[in-house]
Amino acid sequence: MHRITVIGGGFAGLTAAITAAEAGAKVTIHEAHHTLGGRARTAEGPYRTNEGPHALYSGGPHWAWLKQRDLIGALAPLPPLEAARLRLHHKGVLRRTPPFALLKLLRPGLPQAPVDTDFLTWATGIAGEEGARAAAHYSAVALFHHDPGALSAAFVQERLRRATKLPPEAHYPVGGWATVIDRMAARAWNLGVRMETLSRVDRLPTDTPVVVATSLDAARRLLADPTLTWTGGRTALIDLAVRTRRGDAFAVSDLDAPGWIERFTAQDRTLAPAGEQLIQGQIPIAPHESRADGVARAEHLLDLAFHGWRDRLTWRSEALANGRTGAVDLPGTSWRDRPAIDRGEGVYLAGDQVAAPGVLSEVSFNSALTAVSLALGRHALDLKRA
Repeated sequence: MHRITVIGGGFAGLTAAITAAEAGAKVTIHEAHHTLGGRARTAEGPYRTNEGPHALYSGGPHWAWLKQRDLIGALAPLPPLEAARLRLHHKGVLRRTPPFALLKLLRPGLPQAPVDTDFLTWATGIAGEEGARAAAHYSAVALFHHDPGALSAAFVQERLRRATKLPPEAHYPVGGWATVIDRMAARAWNLGVRMETLSRVDRLPTDTPVVVATSLDAARRLLADPTLTWTGGRTALIDLAVRTRRGDAFAVSDLDAPGWIERFTAQDRTLAPAGEQLIQGQIPIAPHESRADGVARAEHLLDLAFHGWRDRLTWRSEALANGRTGAVDLPGTSWRDRPAIDRGEGVYLAGDQVAAPGVLSEVSFNSALTAVSLALGRHALDLKRA
């Protein structure tokens, strides 16, 4: 029986462990924290928050994989009345409809954007500068970057299309992402995966193939490999609960600058106590900006869309996500240019900043499957040669 070690018990690590165990390998997961989940952990009640707004997109291969194994569970439907309360912050005011120029970038049959041109330059040629900037800022909901217009046009276009698709691809597991992680952990356990929590690894094992399913920063330190770097986002996160009031917006997308505020209890009432609403926001910030700068912008959006929220506030939390928001591709680069999954000598990377395609968690999923395929395939070849 093949043996494989997985370092990191988040979405990528659990995907790798389940895939390897299903192929007949004997798997051990080492997780440094006391619980599994990584950034997909959900806080224990009464306010069920994730580390930043989380959604599960149905258009990627991970959706079919999870669905086939009955790992998604119940999904929270968004009532039509709530969906109608999406607001767009444009030219300083809230609007119900996007600027017409933005729609030019969503029309069917639009050619594939180039990799080597920035999105703002490419989109301006189609929709004008105002429409291009509005589209770039809207795409930040799936980018977590302070200047989406400066990124590769092909990279941003894919995320813009996925984020604006109808019917929406974004879905929300009832109870938060931890419910998906719990089902994945149970699946791994039933397959015989050994899961060791509070097990920080400082030195790689040499007797088994290893999948390093950690952040790229942690992988760089563990492997002592300074080349393991890639551009990511920096985002101010704000979570708060307010007493329920009729007329609150479902979500606010900032088209004047990147930012997104969403009332998550609009679709899932289990995330906060009765009579309260859970609101989460992500405001991408530039390297020279502080968390306070991002929080101030979030509060401005809250003032516009959630009247009297300060007087209704029952709970609040803030955080800064630095380099934990996935990879972004600059002009002239694509996912293929990110750190390779195969690091040689039986070591493989999985996570959301490595060389695998997809949007958001799809990168972790695709890299985990590739890492296991390479690890088990090479291990079998080595055994055959021996």
